[in-house]
Amino acid sequence: MRVALSILALVSFISTQAAQPAAPEDALRVRKDQWHLDFLRVNEAHKISRGAGVLVAVPDTGVDPHPDLSQNLLAGRNVLTGSGDGLRDANSHGTAMAGLIAAHGSGREVGALGIAPEAKVLPIISSTSDNYGEADKLAEAIDYAVTQHAGVISISSAGVASERLIRSVKSALAADIVVIAGVGNLPEAATIGYPAAEEGVIAVGGTDQAGNHAQISVTGSKIEVAAPAVDIYSTSYGGKYSKGTGTSSATAIVAGAAALIRSKYPNLPAQEVAHRLTATAVDKGPPGRDDQYGYGVIDLVAALTADVPPLGFESSNVTPPASAEAAPEKGDDSSATVRGLATLGVLVAAGGGYLFWRRRRRADDPPPRVSR
Repeated sequence: MRVALSILALVSFISTQAAQPAAPEDALRVRKDQWHLDFLRVNEAHKISRGAGVLVAVPDTGVDPHPDLSQNLLAGRNVLTGSGDGLRDANSHGTAMAGLIAAHGSGREVGALGIAPEAKVLPIISSTSDNYGEADKLAEAIDYAVTQHAGVISISSAGVASERLIRSVKSALAADIVVIAGVGNLPEAATIGYPAAEEGVIAVGGTDQAGNHAQISVTGSKIEVAAPAVDIYSTSYGGKYSKGTGTSSATAIVAGAAALIRSKYPNLPAQEVAHRLTATAVDKGPPGRDDQYGYGVIDLVAALTADVPPLGFESSNVTPPASAEAAPEKGDDSSATVRGLATLGVLVAAGGGYLFWRRRRRADDPPPRVSR
């Protein structure tokens, strides 16, 4: 089963020769093209937390040591071959996801910036360079992340589950790890894939630049939150930058948000981290949870500062910070033509499902925030 979570491309203002790094002017442009930073008020969130002390595992196509990201990369593993450190990427997808999570840029307003620029990234190669992967290999990657004491696992792939993958996901949840996964993209997928469908995993849908449901994003009852997923700029291999559309990008952004929360509240259990994300999300669509946005679009500042009652008191109203406002309108995005690379998303196996914990406000609870 193939599920495309992100359609990636090298932006045209960067050389298409793989051996050629981005020019200095490209690093200046990419920050301006990262519209999701302003939309999510990332600069304001960074005054509160930058993700220090949190390890985010990224099972994907590997991560290339991009100059905007390299300071936050640790040696990981290649579970496909059983050797290697995960610090290579012939596809770009894994590098893009890692950049959205923890890119530190190359100067003030220069280079790509991640949601949690002081978090560390553990790269794990679990998909081939042409985006083929197996459920059991993803399971092996998750198991490795557990042994390395990851605080967050960001899974930008979806498909069907094997028994081993289900066990591994449940093991990660039981180890107090925040597990985040994309729901999948239309038209390749008609329903939410695994592991996003697993109880306890934060299933992420996508929005466009106006904060509305992204047409590419799969819908369903398992969706927890939504995040930007259209024309998302990030790092790529060879020092380049990428532009992606899909719930892969939204997943990595939410993983960065989880890293910010875990850094600010280091003793907060994973379930409470997830609860803080859903309780402070900006409600969209029909009041309360719905199948497009889940509980709403993530709000980084509110998630870091709001008075959120703990689980067990979910029906209490959430009090956002006094300064919380609607996110600004998007700026102009580059209309440059692009050269397609590949899509991610193959998990080939059969399996079933098990129940686990899930954070839930009651369906009749009032939405905690006004719609954006």
